[in-house]
Amino acid sequence: QVQLVESGGDSVGPGGSLTLNCSISGSPENALYGAWFRQAPGKEREGVAAVYRSTGAIYYGASVKGRFTISQDDAKNMLYLQLNFLIPDDTAVYYCAAGQGRPASRNEWPSYLLRPSAYNYWGQGTQVTVSS
Repeated sequence: QVQLVESGGDSVGPGGSLTLNCSISGSPENALYGAWFRQAPGKEREGVAAVYRSTGAIYYGASVKGRFTISQDDAKNMLYLQLNFLIPDDTAVYYCAAGQGRPASRNEWPSYLLRPSAYNYWGQGTQVTVSS
């Protein structure tokens, strides 16, 4: 089992920045890859950024590429998401997730890691609100 706890959500103005934190506990060796997802009211859960922990391979969703940065600290079993140049459309509950599956083919890794179905461990979420 893997337990995930997010923190760092807040209310900020447009153009602001935030850092979200995710602590990984329990059996972190089962978290082969980690990711951040977000879900706004009335919308589907969206993959924001993902990292394959052992190789450090990183993938971003199109709507956040160039603005958000995912990182990890293996020694501390932490996952981070740096959010820059925030816009109102970034308002959502942000979830940390971890998984240990694999796609049907090697070419599918980038899209696979940004799909909620690839993850079997989830945190409780942290709210990010961007408004003036």
